[in-house]
Amino acid sequence: MRILIDECIDPRVKKLFLDHEVKTVHDMGWDQLADGPLLLLAQDRFDVLVTIDRGLEFQQNLKKLRLGVIVVMVPKNQLIYYESLAAELRAAVEKARPGQVVHIMGERTAN
Repeated sequence: MRILIDECIDPRVKKLFLDHEVKTVHDMGWDQLADGPLLLLAQDRFDVLVTIDRGLEFQQNLKKLRLGVIVVMVPKNQLIYYESLAAELRAAVEKARPGQVVHIMGERTAN
């Protein structure tokens, strides 16, 4: 699976997906792109985008994309919070389908 880690996520999250091809938005040189152009580029090179941007699915028409989006809800953008969700993240990546949004919620972010 080809995974793109959004620029808003701790880049060390890459290590949670060792069995996959993983790049960050920064690795790709796409740091300055707005969401729309970023998604259009990403869908041609990646299968899944992992982000913490909760507004993305309301601001963009993700159903038309050729990649899945995983929205991770963590209390802080620190690796330790992602590590506690590692199994869920890996399962979500495996199941993600084009145009689909999957939400992963950490325990401390549940209301």
